This record gives sequence, C-alpha cells and structure tokens, in this order.
Amino acid sequence: MSRRRSRLELILSILSIVRDGKDKPTHIMYSTNMSWTSTQNILFQLVELGLLEVRTASESSRRRYTITEKGINVLDYFEKAKEILLLEGIYPGD
Repeated sequence: MSRRRSRLELILSILSIVRDGKDKPTHIMYSTNMSWTSTQNILFQLVELGLLEVRTASESSRRRYTITEKGINVLDYFEKAKEILLLEGIYPGD
C-alpha cells in the first residue's frame, strides 16, 4: 500500500517538473499523477506565492508555466535539506 504524498511533496514535485521544462498544465498534471482540480489549485497558489509565472500566447488563451528565481531557490533549499537528511539516515528516500 502506498502512502499519500504531503502537500509539500506535491508542490516540490510541480516545481521540479516545471523547472525541467514541462510547462503545460496537462503535462504537469500527468507528470505528477494528480487530478485536474488538485493540479489547478496548486498551480494557482504557486503563482500567487511568486514561485511560478503564467505566460499566455497572444493568439490563444493557453497557459504555460515557468519557474521564477524564487521558485528555484525554494526547490534548491528543500533538495539540499532532503540530501542532508538522507545522509543522516533520517529521511527514508524515494
């Protein structure tokens, strides 16, 4: 039986996926294995916090997401913390 992911894990997963180049909401949703509603809610919150930016093409209303410098800093911070915890044997890993 798999455990549920925490909200923090979902947020970090989305930030990582966007940093790695997936910028369309549906691609983000499939990559994180989340529902459409959950994905939309978290994307909205990440934009509000300034961790992601939304780009829309002028010829269409399609949204694309990019990670901001603040988002990269948050992701780096938590990745370093996870690395330290793994080395100490405190965090079980993936």
